[in-house]
Amino acid sequence: MRDDKTAKKPLIKIFDLYIMRKFLGSFVFSIILLLAIVVLFDVNEKLDAIINAPLKATVFQYYWNYLPYFANQFSPLFTFIAVIFFTSKLTDHSEIIAILSSGISFRRLAVPYMVTACIIAVFSFVLASYVIPPANIKRIAYTNQWVKNKRVDYGSNIQLQVSPGIVAYMAQYDNIAKTGYKFSLDEFEGKELKSRLTAQSIRYDTLYRWNIRDYSIRHFKGLRETIERGTSRDTIIEIEPRDFLISQNDQETLTNKELSEYINRQKKRGVSNIKSFEIELERRYAMIAASFILTVIGLSLSSKKVKGGMGVNIGVGLLLSFSYILFMTVTSSFAISGIASPRVAMWIPNIIYIVIAIYLYRKAQKQ
Repeated sequence: MRDDKTAKKPLIKIFDLYIMRKFLGSFVFSIILLLAIVVLFDVNEKLDAIINAPLKATVFQYYWNYLPYFANQFSPLFTFIAVIFFTSKLTDHSEIIAILSSGISFRRLAVPYMVTACIIAVFSFVLASYVIPPANIKRIAYTNQWVKNKRVDYGSNIQLQVSPGIVAYMAQYDNIAKTGYKFSLDEFEGKELKSRLTAQSIRYDTLYRWNIRDYSIRHFKGLRETIERGTSRDTIIEIEPRDFLISQNDQETLTNKELSEYINRQKKRGVSNIKSFEIELERRYAMIAASFILTVIGLSLSSKKVKGGMGVNIGVGLLLSFSYILFMTVTSSFAISGIASPRVAMWIPNIIYIVIAIYLYRKAQKQ
């Protein structure tokens, strides 16, 4: 009996490695294939910009950073396509039937699929959270310079809370000159004004360092008032331009830690236009579950032979995966409009597709 059990163990390990190798190979193949198509369409769309831009910048600043970004954005889609593709091939060759007939249950068959989905999900999460955001800075800088400038460099009537009881105001801010005009900084103790700093201009340096020019500081102590004036002074004010100049896709340039800190800081300051940052943070976590959900759906759909062969499975799979991505885009608008919180909005597609995955999985088990 011991010899029989020992003999069976290598077969199980080979079976797991076989499925995982097929899964990862199909995943990489689908990424390479679709990215080649994406590059062709992208080059055609941005042809004028690419012609004018230096070749080195196009290759290493844009595409070197754009392709990993795009691949990771649609990682669940690539996962789903990979599962459908290679499992349908195994089914057509009767390999799935042979595996199940050997005494391996459908649940056991799903184990190497889920292990591989876990590897892909963790890898994608690390990329999305810590590797791709710094690369996005270069990619977005290229598109702003050569394609279309979406960077916000000017602001007016800017008011925000620096910290509890301290409120800053700028009539205008020019991010190119790093200078704000008609600046004021009010400090309150409860509802009582304790001091008021006004300056004709204020220039940002780095790390909350500002230089105020032509300033006056009025200190209030009861009915007594003292005034301090000067022409230039370096000071620390815990605000920076990105706190009030928010450009499209800024959220994609921040790591998870930076996103969390930024969201918390802006909420304390009473800034309301940070929905895109909250959605981006929740989307990164929701995408982890998406890899598992779509893997289960893909396995359940493609593990049985159907009339029409692999083409039908791939067609149904693509329809479901694209509907998932479309649904996630639609629900993100719920958060922007205030109908739902960013967390709820990003998890609505997962919850619905979890139900679909459970139904298809149980149906596949009975077949």
